[in-house]
Amino acid sequence: MGMLRGKLLPPVLAILFSALLCGIALVVSGANPLRAFGVMLSQIGQGTTAVDIVNSTGTYYIAALAVAIGFQMNLFNIGVEGQYRVAAVVAAVVGGSIVLPPGLHALVIILTAAVAGALWAAVPAILKVTRGVNEVISTIMMNGLALGLAAYLIGSDVFGELRGNNIRTPEIPHSGWVPGISFGSSGTVFGLVFLAALLGIGYWVMMNRTRFGFELRASGESSTAAAAGGVNAKKMVLIAMLLSGGIAGLVSMPEILGRDHTYNLNFPAGIGFSGIAIALLGRNHPGGIAFAALLWAFLDKSGLALDNVQVPREIVTIMQGAIVLSVVVAYEVVRRFELAAQQRQVGRQLGTVDAA
Repeated sequence: MGMLRGKLLPPVLAILFSALLCGIALVVSGANPLRAFGVMLSQIGQGTTAVDIVNSTGTYYIAALAVAIGFQMNLFNIGVEGQYRVAAVVAAVVGGSIVLPPGLHALVIILTAAVAGALWAAVPAILKVTRGVNEVISTIMMNGLALGLAAYLIGSDVFGELRGNNIRTPEIPHSGWVPGISFGSSGTVFGLVFLAALLGIGYWVMMNRTRFGFELRASGESSTAAAAGGVNAKKMVLIAMLLSGGIAGLVSMPEILGRDHTYNLNFPAGIGFSGIAIALLGRNHPGGIAFAALLWAFLDKSGLALDNVQVPREIVTIMQGAIVLSVVVAYEVVRRFELAAQQRQVGRQLGTVDAA
């Protein structure tokens, strides 16, 4: 029970504290917080919002899983942003350049994205194990390179083509599309949202039911103890970063194969950074991450309705930032509370022993 409280209480406290902070900010700005939150909730039933939330949840979930694998190993992969962007361009270029039977075509595109993401993550991984370069610094630098590389690759004189005012990669043929589930005027759920769910199950099985997962967690908790137990720390860093990059490469797949069928200049940015926040909020647990991704997607999509009640949409960004800050504090507060409770319990038991 105590363990469950230690896992569930901090995120709940963080979300409530964040809502309180935003409520105060709204009151100060002259808006009615209850009306603003009410409008956000009612927005779920409007237009395609509910389906958009489901689709965004899948994308965020994949990004957060990529971050979480690094976190398990005490690696801070800030490079998910660059990894999914490079993978998106490379996979879109490959997908638009080949024609294969349906199913196989999509599979080749997905595998290409995973390999591209893993290879992009391999650079900071190799730098870390061979030269001890901090992965935070190297992955941030790689994000900048990724942005430049993506812009170069979709240039009209390289792999891109100009359509109207937008430069994009050649469109992927029908054989490479992944059909979704249509809800008519309410929108279409991407078929690859189910890939996100499968990745979550795979992540749970890997971490809890395999020797590799045990070694990964052990290395993250104490590299020296793991090394004493025969675990090769450098090999674990390399594998964890490659896995993290491979999953990061899949972040763009639901959108590219389910809706856009091309990579263009308007491709969404910032998903990798949201993934860091979601992994933190979900405590690297597949279920916790799913809840956090759903919350993030809800705030993103329902926040659009705030314009209708003259409330700045930026309040959503403030709320997301406050959740991240609050969750770190909340985990520490709950940890100390649990520790104090355990000490009191031990004290009581020692007292009864002494009395006896």
